[in-house]
Amino acid sequence: MKRHIPNALTCGNLLCGCLGIVFCLEDRNIPAAYFVWAAGIFDFFDGFAARALKVTSPIGKELDSLADMVSFGVLPSLVMYKMMSAVSGNFYFPFFAFLIAVCSALRLAIFNIDETQHHSFKGLNTPANSIFITSLPFLTGEIGSFALQDWVLSLVTIIFSLLLVSRIDILAFKFKNFSWADNKLRFTFLASAVLLLILLGKPAVPLIILTYIVFSLVGKALHLEG
Repeated sequence: MKRHIPNALTCGNLLCGCLGIVFCLEDRNIPAAYFVWAAGIFDFFDGFAARALKVTSPIGKELDSLADMVSFGVLPSLVMYKMMSAVSGNFYFPFFAFLIAVCSALRLAIFNIDETQHHSFKGLNTPANSIFITSLPFLTGEIGSFALQDWVLSLVTIIFSLLLVSRIDILAFKFKNFSWADNKLRFTFLASAVLLLILLGKPAVPLIILTYIVFSLVGKALHLEG
């Protein structure tokens, strides 16, 4: 029975992605970001459960990527498409958003055959990218007005798509243990993220992802990945 637990959690990830797409298409009053956050929780715990129960399998790995493509590839692309459509009068411009889906697919395919990504990611992981994209609508005031312009959204699409398929080292939250010595960068980032959420609320989420990228780059430069 226990060997089915990780795959069941992965299917929860997939279900969240599907629901997010439906709610986004129907313009329901529930932000797509909520479904991405829920999918991210399932995505974290399916791998955690597989390692804890020692029931990893090739099928589970492939199923995980398929679920991620829906929740963290198609869904953020659709959110970006909707944001671009809202600020641009050009019929073709919003379709540029699906570059995110293309690069997400490439990133997931590379991850499946890359044996070097055990302790850190090569390139921005799809959940972090998806959280950033789908949280942009939470930005308000002058920052929100600036971020939700067509040229800014285009720049975000290009930069984050390139980050997905890049080879830069990005911090992974694969805890072997919970000691400070082995996880100081992870714990410091998590504490910073909690503080930002307390101070700013939901608008802090895009900033947290940017902080995550900066922490990863600094950690690599200073050899603090542990």
